[in-house]
Amino acid sequence: MILSVSRRTDIPAFYSNWFLNRLNEGFVLVRNPMNYHQVGKIILSPDVIDCIVFWTKNPKKIVEKLDLLKDYKYYFQVTINPYNKEIEQNVALKNTIIESFQILSEKIGKEKTIWRYDPIIITEDTDINYHYKCFNYLCKRLNGYTDSCVISFVDIYKKTERNMKDVKYNLASNDTMLEISKNIADIANNYSIKIYSCSELIDLSSVGIEHGRCIDDKLISKIVGQELDIKKDKNQRAECGCVESIDLGAYNTCRHGCKYCYANFSVTAVKNNTIKHNPESPMLIGNLEPDDKVYERKMTSYINKQLKFI
Repeated sequence: MILSVSRRTDIPAFYSNWFLNRLNEGFVLVRNPMNYHQVGKIILSPDVIDCIVFWTKNPKKIVEKLDLLKDYKYYFQVTINPYNKEIEQNVALKNTIIESFQILSEKIGKEKTIWRYDPIIITEDTDINYHYKCFNYLCKRLNGYTDSCVISFVDIYKKTERNMKDVKYNLASNDTMLEISKNIADIANNYSIKIYSCSELIDLSSVGIEHGRCIDDKLISKIVGQELDIKKDKNQRAECGCVESIDLGAYNTCRHGCKYCYANFSVTAVKNNTIKHNPESPMLIGNLEPDDKVYERKMTSYINKQLKFI
């Protein structure tokens, strides 16, 4: 089993104590986002968790507690973007994130410390040249601390359109995406950083960028030292290359306040949810309710234990 921690919220930045408590207790309860009273019980034994994939905009808090993850295999995806408080309202100072990224990489290795530069948003203040300048600066700071960077271009969903209404952005055409991608790939190449795209329909192979997998079976196989027998995640978009995983997060719980975020519907919803958080609860938000129906998720390792004979 692969744990995603998490696409729906930033658990390392805001809920690391809760997550580590759940590992210690050996299970977690997760509400089905499509069926509120359906609750999955997920066993967190190292015997069935092949790898944990962490997603965060600030790894500082969990870096101090990595010793508590000694029984698990894992890697991190850390987003560092060039935006100010207009777009990323509550994200920590970039220098703080960069320094935490460097410390994390020194502790776990650069192969397991992946940089995300996404989404790319074109505005009057963050035009193409601004992105080139900032991307080059970040490459310099992260040089030697990562092997790879994931990029994507902003998608405006109905639930994010309202949050982005005050941001005067331009959606990039295919030609513009190709131009930006080529220049970013050229910059990254100077620092021996490989660029991958995330859930993009456009084919960027002509500029040296492959479609990536954020939940990456090849990387996980390398980390665990064994091959995996695992399928593409059917619950993700067709253009997403991720393999199957179980996400422990909940929507409307991330306090970063990024206006482009698809996981937060409104500031009010986030405030209402986060006041219900209890680091001792088996659930990220609140606790079990009388009408809840708990079922135990079927857990299995994806490691292929069959011997291969040459």
